[in-house]
Amino acid sequence: MASSEQVHVVDAVIKDHKHIDAYYKQYRANEGNPPEQQKWANQLFWQIAVHSIAEELTVYPAFEQYVPDGVAIAEKERSQHQQVKDDLYQLQNKSVGQDADFVPLMEKMMNELTEHIQQEETTDMPKLREAISNDDALRLGRDFEMTKYFVPTRSHPSAPNKPPFETVAGLLAAPIDRLRDLLTKFPSEQELKAVEP
Repeated sequence: MASSEQVHVVDAVIKDHKHIDAYYKQYRANEGNPPEQQKWANQLFWQIAVHSIAEELTVYPAFEQYVPDGVAIAEKERSQHQQVKDDLYQLQNKSVGQDADFVPLMEKMMNELTEHIQQEETTDMPKLREAISNDDALRLGRDFEMTKYFVPTRSHPSAPNKPPFETVAGLLAAPIDRLRDLLTKFPSEQELKAVEP
């Protein structure tokens, strides 16, 4: 994901949202094939975990700093993330085709997440785009992308959700998560490129 191209922080967040949607569509497209569905579910979970923490570390503090009602927005966003993290934590410990509650829990999480994303993109992100200078937005876009390399790749709902404590907790959890990722089946790079938005 490293790139010399500078991206506005709002555009970087929206791009991640599109990846989440694409991975979920692949999960749904492979119904009846549990190994393929699990692979796409794993990618979806990874993307949601990394995206959520990167938002909490970079984007939500920007709301607090730049947007007049930004503290309230950031708190609302963190609260919505917490519910998704709780569901994701449960899903990470279940398997497609083996756990009867996997599908209803996945649907619940995705419904909550879809509602959160729509509200964020239509209401909150436009406020940030309007309030922040282009230079700060490009710097935050870079920070958002770089942060994803250092954060946990799994949900840890009991971890703090604000800097600096979230940063410390993330630095402790990330190496263990990345080791677990080595034992997890994900789509190949070629499969990911084929569905990139």
